[in-house]
Amino acid sequence: MSKKNIFIFPGDEIGPEITTEAIKIIDFLNESKMTDIHYEFGDVGGASLDKYNKPITDETLEKARKSDAVLLASVGTPKYDNNTRELKPEHGLLVLRKHLNLYINIRPIFVFNTLSEFSSLKSELINDLDLVIIRELIGDVYFGEPRGFKDVNGDKVGYNTMQYSESEVQRITKFAIDIALKRNKHITSVDKANVLECSQLWRQTVDRIMEGHSNIDLQHMYVDNAAMQIIKNPKQFDVILTPNLFGDILSDAASMLTGSIGLLPSASLSETIGMFEPIHGSAPDIAGKGVVNPIAMILSLAMMFEYTFDRQDLARIIKKSVDDVLESGYFTKDLSQNDYITTNEMGDKILESIKKLC
Repeated sequence: MSKKNIFIFPGDEIGPEITTEAIKIIDFLNESKMTDIHYEFGDVGGASLDKYNKPITDETLEKARKSDAVLLASVGTPKYDNNTRELKPEHGLLVLRKHLNLYINIRPIFVFNTLSEFSSLKSELINDLDLVIIRELIGDVYFGEPRGFKDVNGDKVGYNTMQYSESEVQRITKFAIDIALKRNKHITSVDKANVLECSQLWRQTVDRIMEGHSNIDLQHMYVDNAAMQIIKNPKQFDVILTPNLFGDILSDAASMLTGSIGLLPSASLSETIGMFEPIHGSAPDIAGKGVVNPIAMILSLAMMFEYTFDRQDLARIIKKSVDDVLESGYFTKDLSQNDYITTNEMGDKILESIKKLC
């Protein structure tokens, strides 16, 4: 059994609470000799600003880069909302993604059938839903230059640059193809090619890369239509391939099909490392109250075992344990306002189930 080193960012607000529940599982797997994982903690976002007056330090970036995987809880706190861009908590996350070259973002959208009634959609639309959003993560308007503010005839103007290179589109498309070949061989590529040159390049490049894959069904869809179709008929999708900005919006919208944004994990990958995090934010309104749902964080840990450590067995055990606990009727407050268990209790229930399956 090879030793693995993971770097953990508890982050801001609810972050430390959900991190605690993931650590319980890692500790148990280590104690049971099923894994040999060493973990170290670091600061990003508001937690780093508190200590170093920077949203992430160079030393922390290097420690993360040298690890085998990164586990991140949440970034963001209202305390620093009025800071300049370089001193906002979220800037630390963008710098981390860029430093680790995490150009692939994987967001699985699935439904625990036990929770189908919690969705805002009819159960027949979402039962057995299983799609995945492949989002390019370090390009687009979030990283494009030039950007900033300027004065135009006495009028203050804010501006950003949306751009993609062929090579950026090519590599994320190739990854989406790899995923599609393992699933139902259907890709929906999302763009706004009717009005944006950036999207026209995206579509042209996707078409060119797909020429050698006639066994995959490719569909192009404008982002506004994609947003509507995800709500209207989500099971028409299998793999959604999307640029950074559109993927950010669509994946959060799709997450609500499941009944709660607190249920879904994500993976961000480069050629050499993966970072795993819940898709939800830092939720300052419920921080410290013991009511946050830790399931997305725990399932992010499962994705770490699946995508980076080649331990699909442990990933399956964690997923099955979460499903079993939910089927037994245990819910956190986001799923049941009247009869719910705490963050810590949910973590304990899932750990108990893992122990039984192991």
